[in-house]
Amino acid sequence: MSDSTDIAQAVADGTIGGRVWMYATYRCNLVCNYCLTESGPTVTKREMNPQLMLKLAQQAADLGFTALGVTGGEPLMLPWMIDTARQMSEILPMVLLTNGSYLRGKRLDELSAAFAGRPIRVQVSLDSADEVSNDANRGDNNYVSVATSVPELVSRGVTVRIATTSTGLGDQELAELSALRRSWGVQDEDHIVRPIVARGRAALEGGAVAASFADLPAELCITAEGAYWSAFGPTVRNGRLDTDLLLTRTVDPLRIPAAAMLRLATGQPRGSDSSLNIR
Repeated sequence: MSDSTDIAQAVADGTIGGRVWMYATYRCNLVCNYCLTESGPTVTKREMNPQLMLKLAQQAADLGFTALGVTGGEPLMLPWMIDTARQMSEILPMVLLTNGSYLRGKRLDELSAAFAGRPIRVQVSLDSADEVSNDANRGDNNYVSVATSVPELVSRGVTVRIATTSTGLGDQELAELSALRRSWGVQDEDHIVRPIVARGRAALEGGAVAASFADLPAELCITAEGAYWSAFGPTVRNGRLDTDLLLTRTVDPLRIPAAAMLRLATGQPRGSDSSLNIR
């Protein structure tokens, strides 16, 4: 069998994940205290370019992958990201991660017009229904940005997903958060609650989950500096990019890192990614 046939079969049978992730940039306007990539306004950009992202998106579809994901850093800091994400969604369904800070004014109008009715989810981070608690982890005014923009996006026909990262929400806290995002029109199936993984800046957080290789889902992740096992792979600690989960430095053609991932994934026992909900 060819690499392409093997990869398509591995995606179909669940040996490797169907989504290909791309780290668009490591820059971010926020400095979250549990960030995997030590992102912030002044860090090394490690930025992908839109031409490469679109090229890899098409290669992913040709290889049999079924979805795309774009993360950072904060992808919406990049002026070309909205149009690039729209084009990527014409190739495969996708999710775009954001902290919500840029979902206002002209950018909100532009994103709504580009994404409404398309197979693309905007995944917005929100850790608590309490403004003070949320902003203590994520940065001043983050709660207000999310609370203002999410209902507006939903009303304009954009599918929104809420991602909550926590060392452990109590039942009451989770109920309050769930009631809040339901009031915004975000459905139960579009709310993910996950632990803090002890990588990057998050390694210093008490209660963070120490996830091993087998615990992290086999989802191919592409950065400007190489391809990784899992979107939790290309993390940064003390300013240095981790390479323990590096697959290949080559990212184009995509079949090279995809084949490397398949060789590692074949025969691996199932990890704890389902129970840990590390997605």
